Amino acid sequence: MSEGVLKRYASRLPLTAATPALTIGEGSTPLVRSRSLEREFGVGALYFKLEGCNPTGSFKDRGMVVAVAKAMEEGMTRLLCASTGNTSASASAFGAASGLETVVLIPEGSVAPGKMSQAVAYGARIVTIQGNFDDALRIARELAAYEERFALVNSVNPNRLEGQKTAAFEIVDDLGDAPDYLFIPVGNAGNITAYWRGFVEYHQAGLATRRPRMMGMEAAGAAPIVEGAPVLKPETVASAIRIGNPANWAGAVAARDESGGTVDAVTDSEILEAYGLLPSMEGIFCEPASAAGVAGLIKQARAGADFSSATVVCIITGTGLKDTPMAEQLMTRPPETAPPDMREVARVIAG
Repeated sequence: MSEGVLKRYASRLPLTAATPALTIGEGSTPLVRSRSLEREFGVGALYFKLEGCNPTGSFKDRGMVVAVAKAMEEGMTRLLCASTGNTSASASAFGAASGLETVVLIPEGSVAPGKMSQAVAYGARIVTIQGNFDDALRIARELAAYEERFALVNSVNPNRLEGQKTAAFEIVDDLGDAPDYLFIPVGNAGNITAYWRGFVEYHQAGLATRRPRMMGMEAAGAAPIVEGAPVLKPETVASAIRIGNPANWAGAVAARDESGGTVDAVTDSEILEAYGLLPSMEGIFCEPASAAGVAGLIKQARAGADFSSATVVCIITGTGLKDTPMAEQLMTRPPETAPPDMREVARVIAG
């Protein structure tokens, strides 16, 4: 049973005696060793951090619990976020659990149905913006400044990153040290920023002997950090990282440079390959954006990078149930039909 992020890491979070002990069971997600891809791509030890096992199905929950608890402490009455889907689901869930109204701004036509259904189920007020995510976030920031009763809970909220850094703590706690490499999808860049913060803090506290190289992966059609300039019309099948001007751009660059890592781009084809390999070879079903880190590892291994003596962790940021229509791309044979007779079923299977 998860005790929740606030309780497990209270001493390393910006909590006070007045911070509510909020939890819906977030954190303490599995770190699973690879059964096949480790050998396939010559990695010494490959692990997957399954953040899709959080209550709303993505990593957003571990940062959201801190942001919402602090908003409650400050007497805020409404939560506000811009979202490509996962943030809206998480904010809406914690809003419902804490009795706060949640207002969600989403870019038109850019949110997977599974994520939208979560916000609807949790009772959020949803406003569709006729623009992209960057437009929605700009408006959310302006609205939060205009209406003081709104608590903006996007990753520009520093409490979000404080919560998200706990995933780095968990990795070290489970492995006994930091990995050599951490491969992670990059969209708004809050997660790579938060993980690096967590690894640095544990290292400074003497709880890890090293810090990993941070290997951030943007989608090629939405790769502003790689290209060095905002992308006005980002396009990728990986909707969760379809962001053209990351709010935490500077944090991602710092994580890259300070760790000796990289921020690279992977194509939609590379993302979809990894998206298919994870369930078929590892039994792990993730949303397309979550496969970007694995796609980056595969890309580098094929280019000749030597991971044979390395411990590598790939962050699987969200469950595949977030975007079930995309799973149709994984279908290699259509469902078959048989009459209600055992021999006929056996005949169909044999054929």
